[in-house]
Order: sequence, then structure tokens, then C-alpha cells
Amino acid sequence: MQAIINNFIPLLFITLQNQYDIPLAKITLLITVNFCIQLAVDLLSAVFVDKIGYKISIVAAHIFSAAGLILLTVLPELMDPFTGILIAVAVYAVGGGLIEVLISPIMEGCPTDNKATAMSLLHSFYCWGQVGVVLGSTIFFEILGTGNWKILACIWAAVPLINGILFVNAPIAPLISEDEKGMSLKELLTNKVFWLLMVMMVCAGASELSVSQWASFFAEEGLGISKTAGDLAGPMMFAVLMGGARAFYGKYGEKIQLDKFMTASGILCVLSYLMIALVPSPIVSLAGVAVCGLSVGIMWPGTFSKAAVALRKGGTALFSLLVLAGDLGCSGGPTLVGLISDNAGHNMRIGILAAIVFPLGLLPALRLLKKLSAAEKS
Repeated sequence: MQAIINNFIPLLFITLQNQYDIPLAKITLLITVNFCIQLAVDLLSAVFVDKIGYKISIVAAHIFSAAGLILLTVLPELMDPFTGILIAVAVYAVGGGLIEVLISPIMEGCPTDNKATAMSLLHSFYCWGQVGVVLGSTIFFEILGTGNWKILACIWAAVPLINGILFVNAPIAPLISEDEKGMSLKELLTNKVFWLLMVMMVCAGASELSVSQWASFFAEEGLGISKTAGDLAGPMMFAVLMGGARAFYGKYGEKIQLDKFMTASGILCVLSYLMIALVPSPIVSLAGVAVCGLSVGIMWPGTFSKAAVALRKGGTALFSLLVLAGDLGCSGGPTLVGLISDNAGHNMRIGILAAIVFPLGLLPALRLLKKLSAAEKS
């Protein structure tokens, strides 16, 4: 569901630009609004989710998601097209924000032996969903044409409808047992480890989305590749390798130190950004997009797992605020790329080069977190 919400609209950037005459600056705003609303939901979730319960919240999340996708097909014809698209994005962003906050603690509450590998495996399904969205959409567009994208939006809306029904009867275990008291919001906000984890989440979200959100546009406009080839070689390969990294750690994580795996991934991410931005060869640039997917795979779930260990009683508030930080990165990274690219004469390479600050920022934060955690234990 998250893959549909975050990746379907980017596949339509050029289609919407041509069909409704929407400029690039406004197209960029769709990404920003999507993640800003998810940010607001993340923040509010820290307060209301525990009060109304996980069950009601997760079902409501899927209702919002389905409604937004359906409105995407209706509202552009009833009002100013950009305004209509923006409203639809806002509605499904509420669902996306709730799903993002709730799914990780629901998984953390499950009685599994190794939480870190389970979390990595869980997040790999976002990647397989992204592959499904890109591949399914590409096949659909090849057969029926991009002009029929509204039909596809309704097809994708069936996913949250079905999933919401399944969650109605799904048992959900509590994140913190009834005899334990979770950390208060004040305790979290005054904890140094918590703030370092927040920085890591910003860097993780921005490192991932700065490339993946613009991969299709970059391949088609920046490299002169057809839409079909661009979507397959760009965002889909990104997703395959990102999912592969997460599935790999989900399978073999017990034998690999998470710190070392995340550090190696951060270094590889920096190299991938340099491949995309500085090497003029389209083949090398597309390879850089794919390598970026491989490198960012562990960043988000790895930070979640480190947070669950370092702040064991953080509860829903911890996960809500971590997702808030991650979505801040998811919004800020692609927005930075879009704005700088626009000011540089639509040069996407310069925009992506500017966003290299995010994977570069993750590496020292990871090292410092290790030192702080060791100091607290001693």
C-alpha cells in the first residue's frame, strides 16, 4: 500500500504535466504535500493512536488510502485539475501516514525471535510492492496507454480495500505489556540517543527518496530514454535491489553486525550518488540508480531496529516520531532535488549531487550512536 501511495503518482509526472499543463514546480509540490501530510499524521499519531487503539487506526488508514486513489480519478475533472489532484494526494497521504506509523510497532509486538531481521523482512515488502507498482503500471500503460491511467488508479485502490477488510479480524499484540510503563514524550525529547536516531531517520528517508522519486523523470528527461525503458531500468531496478538488501538481512541478519552492514551501505550510497551525478554515461547513471536502491535498503528498517533496542520502552510515541523524521527526509530530499534542478535549468544531475549531503550525514551519526549507546550501557 505504501508503495502505491509513494510511487504511483511519480510514474505519472510527465503525463500529468502534459495532460493538465502543470509546471514542474507544481509537480514537485505533489511530493512535498504527500510527505508533509504524512509528517502531520506521524506527529498526531504519537498522541491519539494509543487512545483509540491500533485496530481502528489501521482499518481507518486503509479507508483513507482507497478514498484518495479513487478521488484522484474524479476531482481533476470537477475543479482545477491541479487542486483536485492535490486534494486526492492529501487524502491518501493521511492513510499512508497512519500505515507507516502503525505497521512497524505491530510487527515489533509480534512474538518473533529476532526483531531486527523480522523488521528488515517487513520493510522489504515495500520494495516488492514498488516493483509491482512500476511493473504493473508499465505493462498497463503499454497495453492501454497512459491516457487510461485513471482506470489503473481504481485498480490499485482495491489493494487497501481488501487489506482493510483483512485487518478487521487480525489479532494485534500490544507493543508494551500491560505491566510495563512506556517512556513519556518528555523523556523521549530529552534523550540524546533519541535525537541522534531522529537525524538518522531524516538521512535515511532523504537518501532513499531523493533518487527513487525522480528516477523515472531523470531517466526519461535527463537521459533521453523512453518511458517504458526508463521506468524499468530506473525505479523498478532501484526497488528490486532495495528489497533484495532487506530480504538478505532478513534471512542472514543473525550472522551480520547491523552497525557494519549500515556503515557499508552508507558508503555505497555516497558512491551511487556520485555515479548518477558526475558520470555522463546514461548506462552508468542508471546503474547508479540501481546501486542506490541496494545501498539504502537497510537504512530505514535498521534505524528502527536500533531504536527498538536502544529505547525499549519508547512505545508508539517513539515509532511515530521516528517516522515523522523519516518522512521529513522523504519530503525534504526530493524537494531539494526538484528545486535545485529547476533553478539549474532542469539539470537533474546537479539536484541529485546536492542531495548527497544525506547519505554523507548518516555515517557520522551512526558512529556517534554506537558510542552513545555504549556509554549508556556502561
